[in-house]
Amino acid sequence: MGPKTLPVGTLDSGGHRKYEIRGTYMISNLLQELALAEEHGRKHIILDEARLNENPVKRLSRMIKTNFWDGLTRRIDAEGLEIICADPKNRTADHSPRIYIPYNEDEQYHYYTNLAETRPHLNLQVEKLPKEITPEYVKSINDRPGILALAMQKHVDIQGNITLKGVPFIVPGGRFNEMYGWDSYFETLGLVLDNRVEMAKGMVDNFVYQITHYGKILNANRSYYLTRSQPPFLTDMAIKVYEHLTEEPEEKKKWLEITIRAAIKEYYTIWMSPPRYDPITGLSRFYPTGLGIPPETEASHFDHVILPYAKKLGLSIKEYVAKYQSLEISEPGLDEYFLHDRAVRESGHDTTYRFEKRCAHLATIDLNSLLYKYEVDISEIIRLIFNNQFEYNGIIETSSTWSERALLRKKRIDKYLWNEEKSLYYDYDTSKKEQSVYESVTAYWALWAGCASHEQAENLVKISLPKFEVLGGLVSGTEESRGTIALDRPNRQWDYPFGWAPHQIMAWRGLENYGYMTEARRLAYRWLFTITKSFVDFNGVVPEKYDVVTLNHLLKVEYGNVGTDFKFVPREGFGWMNASYQVGLSYLTHHMERALGTCTSPEVFFKNREVKLPPMEYKGSIDLEESKNHEESKNHEESKNQEESKF
Repeated sequence: MGPKTLPVGTLDSGGHRKYEIRGTYMISNLLQELALAEEHGRKHIILDEARLNENPVKRLSRMIKTNFWDGLTRRIDAEGLEIICADPKNRTADHSPRIYIPYNEDEQYHYYTNLAETRPHLNLQVEKLPKEITPEYVKSINDRPGILALAMQKHVDIQGNITLKGVPFIVPGGRFNEMYGWDSYFETLGLVLDNRVEMAKGMVDNFVYQITHYGKILNANRSYYLTRSQPPFLTDMAIKVYEHLTEEPEEKKKWLEITIRAAIKEYYTIWMSPPRYDPITGLSRFYPTGLGIPPETEASHFDHVILPYAKKLGLSIKEYVAKYQSLEISEPGLDEYFLHDRAVRESGHDTTYRFEKRCAHLATIDLNSLLYKYEVDISEIIRLIFNNQFEYNGIIETSSTWSERALLRKKRIDKYLWNEEKSLYYDYDTSKKEQSVYESVTAYWALWAGCASHEQAENLVKISLPKFEVLGGLVSGTEESRGTIALDRPNRQWDYPFGWAPHQIMAWRGLENYGYMTEARRLAYRWLFTITKSFVDFNGVVPEKYDVVTLNHLLKVEYGNVGTDFKFVPREGFGWMNASYQVGLSYLTHHMERALGTCTSPEVFFKNREVKLPPMEYKGSIDLEESKNHEESKNHEESKNQEESKF
C-alpha cells in the first residue's frame, strides 16, 4: 500500500547517493538475489542495477534455460534415488522408498540390491516385477507403491570401476516427481530449443525402455500407473531429437531404428489392440485396464461418488472403500465409474466435464490425430531413412503400408469426428454411436497432425477459433460446453476458463502448418503475456496452468495449482510451462518481444498496432497418395540425398 520504492546506497558513493528500487518486480528481484547470496554464505553482495531491472522476458527465458531445467532433472541411481523416491501423492501408511525392477533386468536388480545393502540409511526396498504384469497384480501392490526403474548406462566411476548410471529425465515439478508421458514431449521441445539435446535424447531413451519393459509409455513411472498410458507423441519427439543429434550418420540411424521399432510396438499392442481399439469405427480410445480406485488421488477425492453407495449399505465411506477394494462388495456402477475415471487420467485431461462418466467410450480427436501423425511419421521415416525396408518382428514394414493406414484413419476421422455444420472436430461416443458435442480446443490437434483438409483448416480458423481465443490465450473448452457451475458442480481444471501449455503449443504448430502464422503469433503473444505478467507481479512464479480469462494463477479448483509453492526464489517453474515459454518466443517478431518485455497487454498491443507478418507457405494435410507414388518412382540414391533436408 506504500509508494513501492526502496532507496539503496550506491557502492561508488560509499552509500551516500541513493538508487531507488521501484515497483514489485525490482524489489522481488532484489529479494531473490539476497536469498541466493545468503544460501551461499555471503555477508555482502554488490549488484549491478541492470540485474534488478532486467527485461522480464530475457530474465525468465534465461532462468528456464540455466536454472529451471536443472531443478527439474532427476536420475534413478545412487546419486538421485533419494530425491526421485519421494512421492507426495503416496497416501498409504508405507512411505518406505521402494523401486520395482523389470523381471529380466538382472544387472539393474543387482545394482539396486547392492545399493540397499551399502547404504542402509536409505531404507530402500527392491522388488522385481513379474513377467506378466496384470491389472490384478498392479492392484495388489497399491499398498506398497514405488518408483519404476528406467534406463541406465554403463559408467566408469572415479576409482575406475564400471558401474551403472541412470539416464536423466525431466519431471513436471511440484508433487509430480516422476517422468510423465505427454509432459515429456513438450518438455523435450523446450530442451531442444535450449540446446539440451542429450537430455532430450535421454527422454526418448527412457520411453523406449518403458515400451520394452512395461509394454507402453506410462502415465508416469510409479507402480500404480503400470496399466495406464498417456497421449502418444514418441515419433515426433524422436524426429525433433534426431534433427539435432551430432553423432555419425550410421549411429544416428541406429538410434532412430531402435526408437521407431519401439513406437511401432506401442502402436500395435496398445493403441490398435483391444480394449483401446474400437473395431466398428476403426478408431482408438483411452481405455486403461486397471482395477479399483486410483490410489494417487487425495483421500477424499471420490467421497462424493462413494457416499450414496455407502449409505445404502449403512457403512462409512472408509468401511465401504475397504470392502470394495477387497472385492467383498461388488458394484458394477462403481466399476464403470472408475473405468472412465482411469481413462480420463490416461487422456492427460484429468479432469473435465468433456469426459465425465464416458471417457473410455470416446474415440477422441486428440488421440486419433496423434495416431495419424504416428502413421505419417513412420511412413516418411521408412521411406527417407530406411530405403523403404524396415524389419519389425520378422515382417518388412513399408512406407506405403503406413501411408495407407494414415489415409484410412483420415477418412474415419472425417466420417465420425468432423462436424461440417459446426466447423469443428468432436469426439465420437462408440457406445451411444453419436458425436459428443463438447467443444474442445484439442480439435486443433488435427492441424498439428496435418490430417485436416485446407477447407477444414480454414473453417477451424475463421469460424471456430474465436470460440476458444480469450485475453490470455486459448481456453481448454467453451463456456457453453462446460455448462453451469454450482456448489454441487464445481469447476474442472481442464475446462473453461483454464488454459494449458500443451494446448497452446499444439495450436501454434497446427496453425503454422496450414499457413496461419498471424494467428499463431497472436495466440503465442497472448499466452506469453499471461506467463510474463504473472512472473513480474508474483515474485517469479511459473505455475502449471492459468485462468486465461482473468489472467490469474491463484486458482480455486481441484488440485490447486502446482508450481506456486516456493520460498523467495523460483527453482523449477513447471515443465511444460517452461517449454511453452521457450517455444512461444520462437513465434514472436522482435517487435512483439519488445512489447512483451514492457508487459504491454494483448488488448493494447493488437488494438494500437497492425502487426504485419510475412505470409506462410501452406503446409497442410500431407498428400499420402502423392507420397506413395513418389516412393515408387525414387531410387535409393535420391532417398539418401533427401534424408537430412526432408526432416
